Amino acid sequence: MNAKLQQLATQLEGNLHYDTVMRTLYATDASAYREMPTAVAIPKTIEDIKKLIKFARENGSSIIPRTAGTSLAGQVVGNGIVVDVSKNFTKILEINKEEKWVRVQPGVVRDVLNMELAKYGLFFGPETSTANRAMIGGMVGNNSCGSNSVVYGSTRDHLLEVKAILADGSEIEFKANHEIGKYSDDSLESKIYQKTFEVLSNPENQAEIRKEFPKKTIERRNTGYALDMLLDCAPFSEEGKPFNFCELIAGSEGTLCFLTEIKLHVNEMPPKEIGLICAHFNNVNESLKANLIALKYNPSASELIDHYILECTKANPEQRLNRFFVQGDPGAILVVEIRKDNREEINVIARQMEAEMREAGLGFHFPVLFGEDSKKVWNLRKAGLGLLSNLPGDEKAVAVIEDTAVDVNDLPDYITEFNEILAKHGMYSVHYAHAGSGEIHLRPIINLKTVEGNKQFRIIAEEIATLVKKYNGSLSGEHGDGRLRGEFIKQMVGEKNYALMKEVKTTWDPYNIFNPNKIVDTPPMDTFLRYKPGQQTPEFKTTFRFQDQDILQHAEQCNGSGDCRKTHFSGGTMCPSYMATRNEKETTRARANILREYLTNSDKTNRYDHEEIKEVMDLCLSCKGCKSECPSNVDVAKLKAEFLHQYYKDHGVPLRSRLIGNFSKLSKIASYVPWAYNFIFENAPLRKIANSVVGFHPERSMPLMAKETFRKWFSNHTKDTKPNASKVYLFADEFTNYNDTEIGKKAVILLEKLGYEVIIPQHVDSGRAYLSKGMLDEGKALANKNIALLKDVITSETPLIGIEPSAILTFRDEYPDLVDEHLLEDAKALAKNVLLFDEFIAREVDKKAISKELFTKEKKMIKLHGHCQQKSLSSLVFSKKMLSLPENYEVQLIPSGCCGMAGSFGYEKEHYDLSMQVGELVLFPTVRKQSDEVIIAAPGTSCRHQIHDGTGKHALHTIEILFEALI
Repeated sequence: MNAKLQQLATQLEGNLHYDTVMRTLYATDASAYREMPTAVAIPKTIEDIKKLIKFARENGSSIIPRTAGTSLAGQVVGNGIVVDVSKNFTKILEINKEEKWVRVQPGVVRDVLNMELAKYGLFFGPETSTANRAMIGGMVGNNSCGSNSVVYGSTRDHLLEVKAILADGSEIEFKANHEIGKYSDDSLESKIYQKTFEVLSNPENQAEIRKEFPKKTIERRNTGYALDMLLDCAPFSEEGKPFNFCELIAGSEGTLCFLTEIKLHVNEMPPKEIGLICAHFNNVNESLKANLIALKYNPSASELIDHYILECTKANPEQRLNRFFVQGDPGAILVVEIRKDNREEINVIARQMEAEMREAGLGFHFPVLFGEDSKKVWNLRKAGLGLLSNLPGDEKAVAVIEDTAVDVNDLPDYITEFNEILAKHGMYSVHYAHAGSGEIHLRPIINLKTVEGNKQFRIIAEEIATLVKKYNGSLSGEHGDGRLRGEFIKQMVGEKNYALMKEVKTTWDPYNIFNPNKIVDTPPMDTFLRYKPGQQTPEFKTTFRFQDQDILQHAEQCNGSGDCRKTHFSGGTMCPSYMATRNEKETTRARANILREYLTNSDKTNRYDHEEIKEVMDLCLSCKGCKSECPSNVDVAKLKAEFLHQYYKDHGVPLRSRLIGNFSKLSKIASYVPWAYNFIFENAPLRKIANSVVGFHPERSMPLMAKETFRKWFSNHTKDTKPNASKVYLFADEFTNYNDTEIGKKAVILLEKLGYEVIIPQHVDSGRAYLSKGMLDEGKALANKNIALLKDVITSETPLIGIEPSAILTFRDEYPDLVDEHLLEDAKALAKNVLLFDEFIAREVDKKAISKELFTKEKKMIKLHGHCQQKSLSSLVFSKKMLSLPENYEVQLIPSGCCGMAGSFGYEKEHYDLSMQVGELVLFPTVRKQSDEVIIAAPGTSCRHQIHDGTGKHALHTIEILFEALI
């Protein structure tokens, strides 16, 4: 087959991969399944797709359409050729404001589409929790809904037309059709219409469909092929809308044809004012009864968050901030969204709703939130799926019966019976999501690595399928059938209807090439699982600590939800390399997957000794965005550092990495002759030669040496300390000491002017350079020394403050996971009293210890770019507060993620181009647009360097700006 694939690759404009790495990365999605594909195709043109279909048809292979790969039922897992259209089929082709429709390619991201539609006062309603990376093709395939489906329904309700390629390679357009019975030629398209007309015209078939399919009152129903929806069309229903195969294609999971273009109905923008009534309850049952009351008030959403989700938010840095509205430890919160023209209308409804719920004895706290606060609540709710992976150890909240939907009036009784079944088996479940639509995402906690867990996986699926049928519900509401639920479709719709579904598949796809073994003819749901029952893995000894788990379990926290596939349009930092390349290989998910794969299945003594892991880890910038933005808290920077450390045990540390790791030692030598060092690196021809020798890109400028180190200046500095001044300890990091000395000087003078006594305590370097290159033994030695030197000096009253975020934040981030056991508690205590300079100033402002009267009244505009680790482990709020001390300074945050430099990453010759691509996403264009009067602020030394190299503009540390503002 490889020879044939090699030949096929030469015929495509896009790319065809059949190497082990790419096949491994596409062997999983967000489900429990894993199966190695034959190849992975990234087509560029429709002609490419047609060639792939022809190849599959002629070689007994298959085509698996894929966009974001966040399917929960194994829809995009299989042994055929995965065809990923997420990179090149991303165009919004046409928007018709008057007729309210849009034409798009299948790789358009839902939120990106709405950003464009907003310019016309329009938007596409269905909103999945994955909306910032979910693509329209996938939403059609799964018939996705979302939190607002009580108003906007499912994707099927908006699907007007599609252009598709059939199994014979013909290009067809499907849309409203009044002549379904008039097709008579021998084409595949005609055969599809003929067979459908024959099946749906049969009175027995009609009766069987109407009898066995889920209740029509259930808006979310995705059970097999939507024959019931087609039956509701003309000519089979007198009052039906025109016949349209789009009703069938939505929810067909790419098993019938390959979509190349999609036309959607869009809505006018809803009322702008949004209010959230976040009703607190003692338990889930109370919240579901209250949900029936909430629905009387015509909400645009009614979403459940149970106590398991709320508990998980406590451990996630980003979501911990989003739970500000939670009072105590409620058993459940029902988030009811009301949209009106003004807040008073919303408040009136909120008071009425609260009164009715209290009268029914339901609920104990009813905060009403607006504006940015409401966005935080929705971010917390949407993070639910990923948060569930935070459970330490091998037990996880498993997607197995998470997508059941029943009539909303049946929901309280259904959930009661559901929990009784779980209790019978000694199990419990997480409850969250779409209470308003009769669909709660229910995830039992199961260890799929054990034989017992594997049995539970099947038993629960079987028993809940029977329960769903009892309520005439749908086993899938929005996540699809795939290979998880396909086995139970016959039970859900009866043997006769299942046979009709098989006829549908055979008619549309006579060669069985489109995503086979999904919906019909699926293998048993407990086969092809990601984890093997009774799976044994060795004990992993690591230099870093992985709290309550080992390194493999930490990688396994990634559940494939794909939050790392969001684009720069959505904001945030994670994941800069994916944002720039749009390659799955450059996602956080890919890095976790490749590590999991080889740590689980390697036959080597050193399971880290695989070039495949190194290849996928290579473009991780170690920005730490994933540590806070990944709902599962997968810290890939930490995983990469540990991987490199273990890998180098067999291969040795490369020379360039040693040079970078020993930055501080080499800088110390250069500091004796700074004029010589600067002569080389200020001279372009000499710099290019020097860069090339060590493996840096010749076009990259280099940081220059200060004429005098910061520590030397400080030792000679005459203190300007006021009587009874509060003491602060300043960390003289290695970057400030050798390169950014002027910033260090201004920091000291600024603090003294503000009334503080500045002390540089005895300490060693932070070790940041060592850690970034996987030289963990060296980094650990420095961490141990710093904790030992500072543990009895630093307190909450006398904090340690730092200038360079990447250096000072090692105390908060890596040190507690790195130091010797006897220093662990000291490291944790010290971490609480280590502050960024900006955090310290902001804290003192809040204590009213610093007056605005000390600063200029001059007006200035500041554009602030935050350091990645600052955004991950702290916040830009502190920098903004600090820069707002001068009362007429206006501070605006640049909505940039990573700058692209990321320490040494942007210097390295093979990474330079990607580094600049990352900068070009948001940061560089924004900086270039600013007039010379606008101040560009960037606390990170590498950020300032990147801004200079990418735009020619000089960015200032926040310290420099505040220093210059002193009167």
